[in-house]
Amino acid sequence: MTLTSAPPSRPPDRRSGVARVVRIRTLPGRIRALAFLAVLAVAAVFAVSGLAVQDARDGLRVIGHDAGPQVVATGDLYFALSDMDAQLAAVLLMGRENLGSGRARALQVYDQRRSEAHRALLQGSNLARNDPAEQQTARSILDALGRYEQLAGQALQLDQRQSHAAGPPSKEVGDLYTQATNLMKLDVLPKAYNLTLDNGTTVRRTYESKHSEVLAGRAWVLLAGLVLLVVLVGLQIYLAVHFRRLVNPVLALATVASVILIAATVGLLTSEAGHLSKAKNDGFDSVLSLSRARAISNNADADETRYLLDPALADTYEQVYLDKSQEILYVPAGNLTEYYKQLDQRVAARSGYMGFLGIEAQHVTLPGQSTAVDRTLRGYQGVQHDDSRLRSLATSGGRHDAIVLRMGTASQDFTTYDQALVQLTAIHQKAFQSAIRDGDDGLSGWNIGLPAAAVVIALLVLAGVRPRLSEFR
Repeated sequence: MTLTSAPPSRPPDRRSGVARVVRIRTLPGRIRALAFLAVLAVAAVFAVSGLAVQDARDGLRVIGHDAGPQVVATGDLYFALSDMDAQLAAVLLMGRENLGSGRARALQVYDQRRSEAHRALLQGSNLARNDPAEQQTARSILDALGRYEQLAGQALQLDQRQSHAAGPPSKEVGDLYTQATNLMKLDVLPKAYNLTLDNGTTVRRTYESKHSEVLAGRAWVLLAGLVLLVVLVGLQIYLAVHFRRLVNPVLALATVASVILIAATVGLLTSEAGHLSKAKNDGFDSVLSLSRARAISNNADADETRYLLDPALADTYEQVYLDKSQEILYVPAGNLTEYYKQLDQRVAARSGYMGFLGIEAQHVTLPGQSTAVDRTLRGYQGVQHDDSRLRSLATSGGRHDAIVLRMGTASQDFTTYDQALVQLTAIHQKAFQSAIRDGDDGLSGWNIGLPAAAVVIALLVLAGVRPRLSEFR
């Protein structure tokens, strides 16, 4: 018997795990590898697109539906609170004389503003239901407002019993009003403004973060899409070379679908970034600024009444009035007389001023805004002209005439200015709401359409290579 030796053992297969699985050294293995890369690229396009779309959705939610509306609500709250105090001062100043629109009308507006303040507090509290700090602030404002209303009610009742002529009320009434207005100015209004600041900061931070993330996401979509197209074209060429077929129709369809998906996604993200920018810059910023201007204007108007109501503090109220006027529309002036002069000159030139209205006048981007700005500036000039006449009468012995002017013509002119300011704000509110609505509409359906498109493209890639792989069985 002849003994044969065993065949020499083969060296262990040292190929990589991936090579053993897909056998990349073979033609079918290479086709599978390219198809696998294409599917991975599709997944990458889907992932970066989904993240960018979610960033856009989060930005619109915060700016358009959460913190943004809270800012508007608290802005309305600040105005309603300040006007409550303004109407209270007007009632006490006119006494038993039915000046201007009358005591009954002033009390009616006072009650209306009180209802608006409570409604704005409720709205702000509901919007901030997930923020305990803001909930607590809203409750503290409500408590302080209750104390203010109690003091205001006592002052009104005592003043009505005393029935004095137009001018400063009795010391007892004056003391009650001083307590009430100090509570409003030093406690209620600052807390209301803090709510506006907190939510305004949230909106700005959200915008800066989400706007940049959407644009960065657009760049990643372009990069991932380019990789996907390169792989698909490479696979198409590889199949054409080895199988002598010019075009693989299914892979060509996958490539066209990929181009459409990438272009649509890039277009969407560009559009959403634009909507966020418009909502923030043309809408929210101006609404917040003009709402603040309206509240300060109303507070300054009340300081004009307080100037006549409390002669002992007339100089203080005059300086406070100048400071608030500078906030509304700034011109370099150290006193009211110089302010009136500089205001007329610079408004006529339409330049050389700042403040809330000054910034608005220099940032005209919306239809109808320029006309509304001009109307608002003319109204503001009329208010300041009335203030000049009023103070001239008060310091020259015509205090009663100044009170009549304050309750009559000056009140009417302020209403005209206030209405112009409201109409100007409405232009920006419309732009804000339009941008948010367009942004929401643009994102509609993408939570279903995007994954569906990615799955379809991936299936087309697999369907495109399947006939070629079947030839090796």
